[in-house]
Amino acid sequence: MTDHMPMPKVSRLEVVSTGARRRWTLEEKQRIVTESYDGPRLVSVTARRNGLSTSQLFTWRRLAREGKLSGDAAPTLVPVEITPWAAPISSGAPQPVSSPPAQRARAGIIEIELSGCRVRVDRDVDVEALQRVLELLRRR
Repeated sequence: MTDHMPMPKVSRLEVVSTGARRRWTLEEKQRIVTESYDGPRLVSVTARRNGLSTSQLFTWRRLAREGKLSGDAAPTLVPVEITPWAAPISSGAPQPVSSPPAQRARAGIIEIELSGCRVRVDRDVDVEALQRVLELLRRR
């Protein structure tokens, strides 16, 4: 008599999630945000349909309202000159002098004095970059 071992059941294993974060393309984010505005109470439905949390979708909507969910993902650098509010009196260096308003308008230079510093920027400054610089100065 031979012993027959029962054949083990073969089951199929399907990996549903690896636990890794999903990387959304900019186009996908923009499409999902647009879709979430198509009707009342569509945030949760849109989030569920696209496999993300409602909090993530609300974050994307806020970024879109602030203009931060656009195609310009790379930060841009702009020339900025920051000078101290007042140079030490013992310094022999010449004091920076503000331009008269008429000259600034012609040259397109904007001077902003904040937290003891003066920021001078060209009229073509990137607004988002300037906002980041001013926010850093406010925190000082």
